[in-house]
Amino acid sequence: CVELVQIFKHAHNHFSITTEHAAPQLYTTLHRRARSSAATPQITTHYTIHPREKDPRWEGVEMERFADEADVVIVGGGPAGLSAAIRLKQLANEQEKELRVCLVEKASQIGAHTLSGACLEPSALSELFPDWKERGAPLNTPVTEDIFSILTEKHRIPVPMLPGLPMNNHGNYIVRLGNFVRWLGEQAEELGVELYPGYAASEVLFHEDGSVKGIATNDVGIAKDGSPKDVFERGMELHAKVTLFGEGCHGHLAKQLYKQFNLRENCEPQTYAIGLKEVWTIDEKKWRPGRVEHSVGWPLNRNTYGGSFLYHLNEGEPLVALGFVVGLDYSNPYLSPFREFQRWKHHPFVAPTLEGGSRIAYGARALNEGGLQSIPKLTFPGGLLIGCSPGFMNVPKIKGTHTAMKSGMLAAEAVFARITAESPESETAGLHVPEYSDALKESWVWKELYAVRNIRPSFHNYFGLYGGMVYTGIFYWILRGKEPWTLKHCGTDASQLKPAKDCTPIEYPKPDGKLSFDLLSSVALSGTNHEGDQPPHLTLRDDAVPVGRNLAVYDGPEQRFCPAGVYEYVPLETGDGMRLQINAQNCVHCKTCDIKDPSQNINWVVPEGGGGPAYNGM
Repeated sequence: CVELVQIFKHAHNHFSITTEHAAPQLYTTLHRRARSSAATPQITTHYTIHPREKDPRWEGVEMERFADEADVVIVGGGPAGLSAAIRLKQLANEQEKELRVCLVEKASQIGAHTLSGACLEPSALSELFPDWKERGAPLNTPVTEDIFSILTEKHRIPVPMLPGLPMNNHGNYIVRLGNFVRWLGEQAEELGVELYPGYAASEVLFHEDGSVKGIATNDVGIAKDGSPKDVFERGMELHAKVTLFGEGCHGHLAKQLYKQFNLRENCEPQTYAIGLKEVWTIDEKKWRPGRVEHSVGWPLNRNTYGGSFLYHLNEGEPLVALGFVVGLDYSNPYLSPFREFQRWKHHPFVAPTLEGGSRIAYGARALNEGGLQSIPKLTFPGGLLIGCSPGFMNVPKIKGTHTAMKSGMLAAEAVFARITAESPESETAGLHVPEYSDALKESWVWKELYAVRNIRPSFHNYFGLYGGMVYTGIFYWILRGKEPWTLKHCGTDASQLKPAKDCTPIEYPKPDGKLSFDLLSSVALSGTNHEGDQPPHLTLRDDAVPVGRNLAVYDGPEQRFCPAGVYEYVPLETGDGMRLQINAQNCVHCKTCDIKDPSQNINWVVPEGGGGPAYNGM
């Protein structure tokens, strides 16, 4: 009906012809639209694809936003954003300066969207809070035992964990990262940081000269069909001298900034992995607090990058955190990271730990794996990129929390110096702080990432996993990454999928309900919830592409790479084809679809603030 209204308005306003001549043209337009609509059911109703200015249902709706001013606005309440906020207020308090720092976080509570292994290297934490033990930081499990294995289908090949190898965890702590992030939030509030959980930053705001002015939070009260509800409320604007973007992996605002300021002009494409995780209670007799186990190999083949972790936590009860990581540069569209994870738990070396136990939590998130080669330009007029958003993860260590925290601290120090200068010089309305990039390149973060820069891309060889391990042994363990070359990645992850006709389908065993489980019962353990009557935030640039290309050429890989059952191909009601169904309420905000979609047709945007997973110490 809305389309018909728009067409008739268009006809009335623009056809400078008589009615008898207008009728055939109008009929042709209507017929073409109706035929297109019948062939391609509408999936996307989000205003980022269908602008509200062209929608008559929005005529007369009040669209003015309230605006507020701060010195620094931070997007994202993860380790990087909170470390930046804390360091800013530490400096302000030390020098008795007034500094307003506001942090927005899309999760309903600080830490609720945080998921990681996690084995934490405490170097950055010790710099931020030398007295973190006295402050009660939730680092309860020092690593006591390190095990690394190559798995075959039935056996385990132990690999000695020599000092100096990236996976050596001596001096590290096994943590529940969500609890740690919540603790960081408490420290930030004590220092005077203004935290706003439940507010998703949906839009970057710009000054007239093109520099970043701040952000706007998401609108609420929009119906699933894209129309305004009676309770519609416009988001608010937060303006700042400098905005720090710490959205995490593949942030949707960072994607816009890359294009706006051409930040990826001189770097490699980012490459990613998906990490899936569960928390179990196990038999106390099998519990080894402080034990860290990693493996590579089965069930993945040698040309698929990935591996597993199993950590024994000391949290007052016999808990283990276990997970599986799969590089998103895999080529077979039939591969399902979730089902590979479920299959791995049946390995004879893994299953005995879990037998008799109970699974209590599940979640997933994407990881940056590009390393040094893929780090974009980090500063631009009015803003900076920090943490996992630009990608500071040390891939062979499978650790990024310490580097993310340090990047936030360095950003805070550079920004504070500029804001509090007697006359801060800037060619633009938004402060440009290139000193942050300089400080980062002089820090231990850059040295650490430089040393391991070739390990991940070294897996792109005929021998795959085993060739990469040999490379690591020679050029990292012996030469500490001092080889005079830097290897390249193989392009974007989305471009790596082969057509289904060129690949062999993978037959996965049915879950047994004891060690392995189905997808929907897993998602139920993530606490995921979204307001049901809102436009799906998994938007499609073209609704016809999923069936026309992804299903036709790649046999619908969205159904398999999504770890939450969001994408589903179902028969048309007419029975003469298929359509894509998006179950947006299941989304755990991992961004895998946005990354791996071979057509790059999916654009993940923020849903209403507070929606998404409710991880309890993941």
